[in-house]
Amino acid sequence: MAKEGIEDWRRKRQDIEANNRKVNVYTENHTFQETRWKSLRVGDLIKVYKDQYFPTDLLLLSSSYEDGICYVETSNLDGETNLKVKHALNITSSLQDDGSFQNFKGVVKCEDPNEDLYTFIGTLYYDNQQNPLSVQQILLRGSKLRNTDYVYGVVIFTGHDTKVMQNSTDPPSKRSGIEKRMDKIIYVLFGTLITIAFIGSIFFGIETKNDISGGKLRRWYLRPDKTSVFYDPKRATLAAFFHFLTALMLYGYLIPISLYVSIEIVKVLQSIFINQDREMYYEERDKPAHARTSNLNEELGQVDTILSDKTGTLTCNSMEFVKCSIAGVAYGRVVTEVERALAKQKRDGAQEVGDTSNDVKESTDPAVNSEKSIKGFNFKDERIMNGQWVHEPNRDMIQKFFRVLAICHTVIPDVNKKTGEISYEAESPDEAAFVIAARELGFQFFERTQNRITLHELDHQSGKMVDRSYQLLHVLEFSSSRKRMSVIVKNAENQLLLLSKGADSVMFEQLSKDGRVFEGITREHLKQYAEAGLRTLVVAYRELDEKEFQSWEREFLNAQASVTADRDALVDAAAQKIERDIILLGVTAVEDKLQKGVPECIDKLAKAGIKIWVLTGDKMETAINIGYACSLLRPDMRQIIITLDSQDILDLENQGNKETIAKASHDSITKQIREGMLQVSSSRGTTASFGLVIDGKSLSFALDKKLEKSFLELAINCASVICCRSTPKQKALVTRLVKVETHRTTLAIGDGANDVSMLQEADVGVGISGVEGMQAVMSSDYAIAQFRFLERLLLVHGHWCYRRISMMLCYFFYKNIAFGLTLFWFEGFASFSGRPAYNDWYMSLYNVFFTSLPVIALGVFDQDVSAHLCLEVCLLFYTSF
Repeated sequence: MAKEGIEDWRRKRQDIEANNRKVNVYTENHTFQETRWKSLRVGDLIKVYKDQYFPTDLLLLSSSYEDGICYVETSNLDGETNLKVKHALNITSSLQDDGSFQNFKGVVKCEDPNEDLYTFIGTLYYDNQQNPLSVQQILLRGSKLRNTDYVYGVVIFTGHDTKVMQNSTDPPSKRSGIEKRMDKIIYVLFGTLITIAFIGSIFFGIETKNDISGGKLRRWYLRPDKTSVFYDPKRATLAAFFHFLTALMLYGYLIPISLYVSIEIVKVLQSIFINQDREMYYEERDKPAHARTSNLNEELGQVDTILSDKTGTLTCNSMEFVKCSIAGVAYGRVVTEVERALAKQKRDGAQEVGDTSNDVKESTDPAVNSEKSIKGFNFKDERIMNGQWVHEPNRDMIQKFFRVLAICHTVIPDVNKKTGEISYEAESPDEAAFVIAARELGFQFFERTQNRITLHELDHQSGKMVDRSYQLLHVLEFSSSRKRMSVIVKNAENQLLLLSKGADSVMFEQLSKDGRVFEGITREHLKQYAEAGLRTLVVAYRELDEKEFQSWEREFLNAQASVTADRDALVDAAAQKIERDIILLGVTAVEDKLQKGVPECIDKLAKAGIKIWVLTGDKMETAINIGYACSLLRPDMRQIIITLDSQDILDLENQGNKETIAKASHDSITKQIREGMLQVSSSRGTTASFGLVIDGKSLSFALDKKLEKSFLELAINCASVICCRSTPKQKALVTRLVKVETHRTTLAIGDGANDVSMLQEADVGVGISGVEGMQAVMSSDYAIAQFRFLERLLLVHGHWCYRRISMMLCYFFYKNIAFGLTLFWFEGFASFSGRPAYNDWYMSLYNVFFTSLPVIALGVFDQDVSAHLCLEVCLLFYTSF
């Protein structure tokens, strides 16, 4: 109890520290003054500075940027470390200094508090106007302000009404399965104790009653005629009752009271061994493994299903530009992790598998391979590196390709004033990788204003580096329906250019007849990159006519100025009109680097009979690619994808009828689950395996009471399960569903605040002390620094701890039952008189001293097999169940 009390106090201190953080609040004196987070109330106007966390859910009014944008990091909410752009309303974006708010007065009407992180419905009444609000104007508690000096915001929700708190669940009290079974055995032993005490009392009563029979004393030496009530033949029933009480104390050694104390000692010592295991020490960040609770050690050896986060748990949170195809020519000689895995399976050379063009092999040129490592850039090909692309026959296409990568983005350059080095803050790690790749190949993006982008680029005609500036006219941001992003710029020659990049499923449809020259070979490269587990985007461009642009611009600006509910649909429709007849330049291929040892770890855990589910807030495409990279998904595996991105559902969403949308969505998910079950059942008896992929919207319907069992049945019959775009609450609900319905031990592993509910809901929660803060670690039962350490934690320590505790319990119950039953056996030869067979001191010290040390030693030190054998023969873990 003292140990658990200390752990609870540590958690309490964390809460106190968070509640007492300071923030600037606008007061009646028309100035901003510091106050504590816990003192904030709905309607307060606050000012948040760069790199500070938002204390509540806020309505963004304005920022240090003139157009009211700000950059937000939401890694604590959805696990994504890339920056998100938030936009203030035009009507409030001009409120840019403290004095602007003296006459500011408005009213916000909005939806009730809910857990949905990706939607917000509300209206701002200000300056006699109604302004619709969306999630683009909401800054959520737990996210951090980045690359923006300050923002002004109004408190919308506080405390438990905030969306991050709505996603949290009450932490359940965790007890191991063995402890629960041990309680049942104690009940059985207690029943046995009462039974034998009752039997002994009956015999004692009969014997005592027969001591005086017909006036004669049968056991005269006991002097039954002159005895106390405890042996009085005339009151035999009362004597039997008192004997029953005596027997309860005498046979009480059947109940191993010291067992609980001994188990606590053993578990604490086991936890110390886990903490001091050097094989789970991460030297790079000086992070050892840490058992934050000792109550669940044996549960580590019974894990049936692992539910894992992706970002920061399986991956390193870094995208790397590794390959590209330009004008039908494949560039890039790096072999990816997936290609190595495929090569190993086929017993073939990794160079052959990784080859995407004739005679392209992994580079062995020392000049290329000896270059220093650059984050986001793992590209090697001497044909276009170090300015050599100017000698390629398709150099014009290469120049346009990398110009698109250097211009078509929302990246912000951050110049270090001391060193002059430029770093990039991007909305997605892909964009950062593209900009870095363009820089390394001669197209350095170094300056951005509201309406201009400047590059330091290599001119292929003169061979010199020159500065070129591009007027930024419009940014057509990425949307899930369009699946692409475009910018419209004007270069120094007054040419209007549309630069675009997006998913191949939509980009190829928009190509002009003249722009399809390299389509066939590019599609082949796309297929090869996808098989290599790489994320791909198609790059294209188009020259615009001035009249066409002006006509389109009027329509686009009108769509942007619309305040109706279908504003986003109007903007997308307008963007669609200009994003056509484009010319194909090529495709990019980036790799989301896995943490060291992840594929091998997952492979061993799978061999041990453990099922692995991935629950992530990332997009479906990202999650699927990582699934391939870490061997959760394989090329020969059939995918069952459950999604609500069909055109019918999208059309209904544009109409805005919520009831119709909900009914159609429910019917669609029901149909997709049924079709998935048919696919699985029809392939029984074959070697076919399935991977289930489901997005967050679909998951909300699949977790409905009517569908959850069907969904779980489908998921259990699939070799791998990936849940994309999952909210923190959905992660917890999926974990609960698996735990409750399968009646097996579940383990959740994650590294961010968005994983806290999942970690608390699982039977065992493992936090990774990564780059996303310590929230997951503080809510976990065990903390490790890398996913690969989970292999040793389960297969070695889990196996040992489960076997040790099991053997210890059997030993404990055996010695206590043996001791208690010998007392009962002796009673049979002593007329059930209640006399003990042993000395009083021996009986008192039997459990405390004479038999405790061997049992504790067994529970702490016993090893049936070595750690090396546990890792080599993974089935040893499966046999522990």
